[in-house]
Amino acid sequence: MGTYGIPRNTKGESRILYIFSIKALIYTAIGAAIGGIFYFLFKLIKLTIVGIIFVLLFGLIGFCIGTFKIPENNSFELGKKAGGENLDEVIKRSIKFKMKKDKIYVYTKEEIEDEQ
Repeated sequence: MGTYGIPRNTKGESRILYIFSIKALIYTAIGAAIGGIFYFLFKLIKLTIVGIIFVLLFGLIGFCIGTFKIPENNSFELGKKAGGENLDEVIKRSIKFKMKKDKIYVYTKEEIEDEQ
């Protein structure tokens, strides 16, 4: 007699501390590292609390970028085109677009009509 696996929902199993997915944890760490730069700058001028606030703020921004999706909304142009996509993917595409000097290549087939 063979053994068979029981299907189960494994969607949330890659989460750490229930709210952090691996991607969100990486983005949070990157944001906190950027905030850490500000922490050390503010620590030099004896404003440690302000530096800690910057670390927390940039960590929160990193978490939001790694976790949230753009809502589908027909009243705004961004919601129509990018609705349901991850925020980090939209930011990556925007950076790639800016690096190409805002050029979009469109290939169209034009038909010439004869004037008779």
